[in-house]
Amino acid sequence: MPKLDITQSFVDTVKVESEASSTDFYDKKLVGLLLKVLPSGRKTFYLRYKDTENCSCQRKIGNAVILNITEARDLARRYLAQISLGQDPFLHASINNSPTLGSFASEDYLPYVKTYKKSWNMDESRLRNHLLPYYGKIRMNDIEKRDVVALINELAEKFKPETINRVVILLRYMFNLAMKWEVKGVTRNPTAGISLLKENNQNERFLSALDAKVLLRAINYSRNKMLKHIVPMLILTGARNRVVLDAKWDDFDLDRGIWRIPNTKSGKARVVPLSDTARNLIEKLSANQCCDYVFADPNTCKPYASFYYSWHTARKDAGLADLRVHDLRHSFASFLVNAGRSLYEVQTLLGHSQITTTQRYAHLSTDSLRRPSNEVSVAVPELT
Repeated sequence: MPKLDITQSFVDTVKVESEASSTDFYDKKLVGLLLKVLPSGRKTFYLRYKDTENCSCQRKIGNAVILNITEARDLARRYLAQISLGQDPFLHASINNSPTLGSFASEDYLPYVKTYKKSWNMDESRLRNHLLPYYGKIRMNDIEKRDVVALINELAEKFKPETINRVVILLRYMFNLAMKWEVKGVTRNPTAGISLLKENNQNERFLSALDAKVLLRAINYSRNKMLKHIVPMLILTGARNRVVLDAKWDDFDLDRGIWRIPNTKSGKARVVPLSDTARNLIEKLSANQCCDYVFADPNTCKPYASFYYSWHTARKDAGLADLRVHDLRHSFASFLVNAGRSLYEVQTLLGHSQITTTQRYAHLSTDSLRRPSNEVSVAVPELT
């Protein structure tokens, strides 16, 4: 948001690039006065100020073709004087009675997502750290597309595209809900038409069969006696870390070989078929059953909050210091695909609602591609 001593010569000659939605030029001589310039060439003076509820507002002063910069400053000063006395100079203008983003987040959005979204705390974190510091006291209908672009540009200096995209998606969803719920004063979504940044999320680590053997050998020497059960369960099922740690005996039907996961990321229960190896693992643990949780901390009989330190030691001992716990889920999918299983089967076993999510795991090895390729050679005589 450029700031300068706006002159009449600048007002008459300034232009913006055709691909820009608009550019605001803030006047250094009078705080709150700005000149909005559109790619079409239209120029308008606006005033930004705090209303009696300490909410940021923006109101139109007039067309820059009709008003010169001196007249715009005089009008802005008069308006600011009235505002300082508690009067509303824009009383008869179109009133923006939309809620601030902060009040909508606390009174409407968060109470709603807490009823169904298991990861609502991530939304709360993104609001607290990224959105509310910028827009918390601004009325929703005063947030414009250029404000979203400015936020993206500022976040890009510190954060990766994936983080920025999650923030934009959250803001978009909040506005869509506000419009769906017909929240008073919210008439548009400022994120509309703004593309997400390109993400480089293809850096997943995959275990080879040899890596898996070395890792399993290392965890057998861990001081954490449950690690040798937790890690194989993660590899054998592709389940998320928290799902395994919170698993209860009542969730398993070993006679039928199934595991019912009551709480998933999507908020819906799902059933996972257990391999013979996974079922044997659970059966061995059942001999020492002493609490409700299968993989409980023996000292507390409660689920582990984290097993990072014992995991970190084991992966270093195995020479796999770059391996993350979530990479075991990636590896489960990779093993399935390389064994010739379809993406639909992988999608079902991982519990993905969209096949596009599963495709990121479909890294076929050269060997798995060579096998079907060699089948074609049967129909072609060997060259001599």
